[in-house]
Amino acid sequence: MPKGVTGRRPRTRAALLKAALETFAEQGYHASSIEQICERAGFTRGAFYSNFSSKDELFLALFDEHSERTVARLAAAVDELPAEDFTLAGLAGLAARIEPDERDWYLVTTEFTLYAIRDRQAAWVLARHDARLRAEIARGLRSVLRRAGRELTVDADRFARLLVAWREGGLAQSYVEPEELPPGALEKEFLPPLLAALTEPVSRTDPGPTP
Repeated sequence: MPKGVTGRRPRTRAALLKAALETFAEQGYHASSIEQICERAGFTRGAFYSNFSSKDELFLALFDEHSERTVARLAAAVDELPAEDFTLAGLAGLAARIEPDERDWYLVTTEFTLYAIRDRQAAWVLARHDARLRAEIARGLRSVLRRAGRELTVDADRFARLLVAWREGGLAQSYVEPEELPPGALEKEFLPPLLAALTEPVSRTDPGPTP
């Protein structure tokens, strides 16, 4: 392998992902071409196909990157939360945080989801990526609730589905009417009572999670 190839490849991939997100958000997923993405990133089609086999694969790489970044941001926010704020309201406040770059991702993922609803193969693949993200959400939710002295009384995966649906539906309304419904407002208002209804104090005899 030529010297420097291993160092260039991650940078090329990162540049293509960044260009793809910007292009998809501006023009729409289907209206964006591989040529436009390559031009924006400053690379050739050859560079594209050495990293991705198709535009769908590129989107799924974006999906995984966004998922990892979101989980990392939440984990960092949890670590920075003072002990006295480990309350249901405090946890709801973390869930209500919406990063400024979330709008672009929302535009892209919503269009791809509509495409997946129409295409069975795309739906099958997207569902697998959704499931991995949902598992991370469920795992993190169980962990942070335990630190708050609570545990779910319902299935964690099903509850994670509800949280995803809530977030996506709330953002749709917020981006249409940002003054009427600021992003995260529904989580702040309604997530604490929902968590109170669907959790209970951790049993004193509970040995806790297995290391």
